[in-house]
Amino acid sequence: MAPMTLTPELDRLVARSQREHRIPSLTVAVTRAGEVVSTASAGTVDGRRGSEPAGADTQYRIGSISKTFTAALVLRLRDEGVLAVEDRLEQHLPGTAIGEVTVAQLLSHTSGLRAETDAPWWERTEGYPFERLAPQLRRVLPAGERLHYSNVGFAVLAEVVAQHRGTSWEESVRTELLEPLGLARTTVRPRAPHATGLARHPHADLLLTEPEHHHHSMAAAGQLWSTVGDLAVWGEFLRSGHPDVLAAETLAAMRLPRGFSDLPGQTWGSAFGLGIQVTNPDGRRRIGHGGSMPGFLANLQVDVESGLGVVVLTNTTSGMPPTLGTDIWSLVDQHLPPAAEPWYADDTQASLLDLTGTWYWGPAPYVLALRADGWLTLDPVGAGRASGFRPDSPDVWIGTSGYYAGERLQVVRRDGVPHHLDLASFRFTRTPYDPEADLPGGDTGPWA
Repeated sequence: MAPMTLTPELDRLVARSQREHRIPSLTVAVTRAGEVVSTASAGTVDGRRGSEPAGADTQYRIGSISKTFTAALVLRLRDEGVLAVEDRLEQHLPGTAIGEVTVAQLLSHTSGLRAETDAPWWERTEGYPFERLAPQLRRVLPAGERLHYSNVGFAVLAEVVAQHRGTSWEESVRTELLEPLGLARTTVRPRAPHATGLARHPHADLLLTEPEHHHHSMAAAGQLWSTVGDLAVWGEFLRSGHPDVLAAETLAAMRLPRGFSDLPGQTWGSAFGLGIQVTNPDGRRRIGHGGSMPGFLANLQVDVESGLGVVVLTNTTSGMPPTLGTDIWSLVDQHLPPAAEPWYADDTQASLLDLTGTWYWGPAPYVLALRADGWLTLDPVGAGRASGFRPDSPDVWIGTSGYYAGERLQVVRRDGVPHHLDLASFRFTRTPYDPEADLPGGDTGPWA
């Protein structure tokens, strides 16, 4: 449950934002571990006085948040062994003009592919099949060079999914994602109760209804409609995975930053993993995606460590309050601080105790310690290369982070006792440059 003081403050913030920024309707939710703990709405579904009020069950178009669903379908193919993310597009969709780009580059917006289709503006017009889109595919930047957001890239990925599944993108979304996760209020076309997509006149209190179409080949870039409740579940899935959809390890790989917005004089605040947007406010890793389509703006963010999240849905083409997300997170930090997990002893760690303690890389001391989950950390005493390790087989560990990510740590025993560690050609010993450890480079001789 949310503290009783959070919801009234959220109500006030949402009501003030909706009025001051003249948003037809605004619905916000604070989530935790996939559940809505507080929600607030202001305005009506069509922006008219006396019409149906917006609420937690009101559907809004979520725009590019749809891309995270497309990415999940692609990663399911990867986990099934159908493709690898480093595969060239030509291996799965032969005959295009961009066959050299990789699946990973398309997912991370680093393929250099054009951002949009040929005119007319696809977001306000009826869609067409991929056969008509295919001749429009071209790179505007070298592949792999830099971040260049591409709606078209996700249409290409949807076609890869369709070719392998033998069915449409929307059918794969329904059967592989929505049904297993119970997302009954997430659909390709709007279902009542839903908001109307609206544009607000910049200089008068007048509204214009935006068109709504099925975008067919471009649907994977921004077609879906959803609610704050369904997006709470989806956000937790992006954080933790689901045994019937994607493993947590796959979601962790999807969250690794690959495409950065690197502008002179600026530090990066957001990046793209494999179809997921990653932000790093004050060193706190958040994941999700933003969304915009004519008549709608949306945003989903989840804190990876705490499981807290924020969903914002509006039915306006432009005019989202620039500080709204920050203001909501401030309320979350104030009213839902992360709970301090108690510490408990773990007798199962006794069998690994002989690995722990100080080890030396040459003369430099490192400390090998057990984590609460039974994995290892190798930390320098002072400056150096810190890494985590997961168990792989008896006395073999694989790096999970830092310099040694993916590298193999072998525990070498003598008479059953750990004698030294072999790690990526480096030898760690119990004493500095241990002369009995067969160190690279020959005999070390005595210290003098």
